[in-house]
Amino acid sequence: MSKMVEIIGVRFKDVGKVYCFDPNGMKIEKAQKVIVETARGIECGFVAMDNREIPEEQIVKPLKKVIRIATEADLKRVEENKKKEKDAFRICLTKIAAHGLQMKLVDVEYTFDQSKLMFYFTADGRVDFRELVKDLAAQFKTRIELRQIGVRDESKMLGGFGICGRPFCCSTFLGEFQPVSIKMAKEQGLSLNPAKISGNCGRLMCCLKYEQNAYEYLLKITPKPGAIVTTPDGKGTVVESNPITGRLKVSIHSRANAAPITIHRKSVKIVKDAHIRVDKAEIEALKDIE
Repeated sequence: MSKMVEIIGVRFKDVGKVYCFDPNGMKIEKAQKVIVETARGIECGFVAMDNREIPEEQIVKPLKKVIRIATEADLKRVEENKKKEKDAFRICLTKIAAHGLQMKLVDVEYTFDQSKLMFYFTADGRVDFRELVKDLAAQFKTRIELRQIGVRDESKMLGGFGICGRPFCCSTFLGEFQPVSIKMAKEQGLSLNPAKISGNCGRLMCCLKYEQNAYEYLLKITPKPGAIVTTPDGKGTVVESNPITGRLKVSIHSRANAAPITIHRKSVKIVKDAHIRVDKAEIEALKDIE
């Protein structure tokens, strides 16, 4: 039998990954703030998952102990850090311009104990920011880390509204990004128009993932365009298919000049199914948004 270990789950951002910590003998309620040691330094996070036991093999070791439940003084320090981050952002923008660097500053973060100051930025390629780091270290008298992030991470940090009119999924509830592919869009029958299938970040919309399992199932039971099927009217080729409704349009081989018949998938038998593929031209045309 697996050994059970007591843990709590802690988040450091409103929509971020949940990390496991040893509650250190304390009963800690959900939404309480705690001070913990992380790979980045001492941090203040909030409890997303209260005390519970999970199998030891599910834990990423080492499991670090909670230092303490955040005090009023700790919370005050967090607020002070936020004010300093705004000043650091403004100063860094000035220094980026002074060094003539082609980079876009997205966010600035102090660790709770101010042992490290992190600057997040986007750029089209690699950026030589060594002189900028020296300049920032001299200015702030602490360890400086510049981290280049992707456009998806930028949207997650900044937030905004999607074409659906709702706040970005990534900045409201998606803890981690899921892989999204052009093939998903094609299997869902969407137009492969970048403007229609990409989000504000310029990459494929995360919501393509949500219904993919349903489409994969429906495509298994629904003949695809190009499939050969037998119908009550004879053998034919599927020219149009709707996996959601199950409706097919089938061109009957013995009536080549007639209009295709409309029939439900339950009324046909598949002789030879077709495949949905993304061809090389489509991959090349859409490579920048995948």
